[in-house]
Amino acid sequence: MRTLLADHPLVTHKLTLLRSADTDSATFRRLTDELVTLLAYEATRDIRVEQVSVTTPVGVATGASLADPKPLIVPVLRAGIGMLDGMTRLLPSASVGFVGMVRDEESLVAATYANRLPTDLAGREVFVLDPMLATGGTLVTVISMLLDRGASAVTAICLLAAPEGLTKIDEAFPGDEVRIVTGAVDDRLNHKGYIVPGLGDAGDRLFGEV
Repeated sequence: MRTLLADHPLVTHKLTLLRSADTDSATFRRLTDELVTLLAYEATRDIRVEQVSVTTPVGVATGASLADPKPLIVPVLRAGIGMLDGMTRLLPSASVGFVGMVRDEESLVAATYANRLPTDLAGREVFVLDPMLATGGTLVTVISMLLDRGASAVTAICLLAAPEGLTKIDEAFPGDEVRIVTGAVDDRLNHKGYIVPGLGDAGDRLFGEV
């Protein structure tokens, strides 16, 4: 596994506002959208392209176009939905799949309740959207599903990560086909599996408690 910490000043600024308990849901959603676009810019730095030529008003220029097959974006329900617009704004031609995961608050083990993924991902690059990399159990499950379907590379974009979660991902995927892009690596997890200092429950802050 490879880890990229996107320590750009604008990323840090927006994360600071997200962390505040005084930030309301509407502002939290807007900041998340803006932050994901910044993280996605870093996450797609090595995206696969092919050389093309275009005719300009004054000549011919050599450029690049996204290579086929086009990437797949996979938000992890429900909180990952709040990251989708920011990602598709940067990659409007990408397909979108969904995985629904729910974590047992006692065991902290995540279970799959929804799966809308292509059965064949051979040769495709996949970008997984999950705001919080805490214990790592959810991402291990989702990344395994994608690699089992033939994905050539999986990049998870997370607003925040905990050291424990990064260690779990690294142990599960020691190769270079998996990468984590995050805005910050926080101190630790508490006894409930929440990131400290973190920003609270991302799903509740995006959409309200249910």
